[in-house]
Amino acid sequence: MYEVRYLKENEKNFFLEILYESIYIEEERKPSIEVLLYTNEFIKYHQDLGRKGDTVLVATDDQLGTPIGAVWYRLFSSEKRGYGYVDDYTPELGIALKKEARGKGLGNKLMRAIMEEAKNNNFRRLSLSVDIDNTNAINLYRRLGFVEVGGEGKSITMLSG
Repeated sequence: MYEVRYLKENEKNFFLEILYESIYIEEERKPSIEVLLYTNEFIKYHQDLGRKGDTVLVATDDQLGTPIGAVWYRLFSSEKRGYGYVDDYTPELGIALKKEARGKGLGNKLMRAIMEEAKNNNFRRLSLSVDIDNTNAINLYRRLGFVEVGGEGKSITMLSG
């Protein structure tokens, strides 16, 4: 089984690893974590983590207690947009699981938990950006009520209802 809890202060490195995992780029073309996460496109996803409007939930293997996945949201502004930006009042969601944790229903559990968290924090909806080739993720998001509201290049922007 899995436990879902808030990210701990000492788990920033895990968050960076899982954020890197969430970026859908073919393995042979994907730059190293040290390069990719500090580009202008991606530093905004972790810089000053913990600011107002940020929430990170972590899934742990309850036998080992080790983090195996995470889901999070952040507010962005029109001046500093994320890939799934829709407006200044809608947090952008991200999710990733370690490879060995996929296909076991954990993504669904994390998504439901973050959607409930957003609701409890008075956010009416969440947005996200997903690569059009990531069909498993797109199907999960659709099952959870997300709809396509735009896109650019190989990414689509989806919004919860």
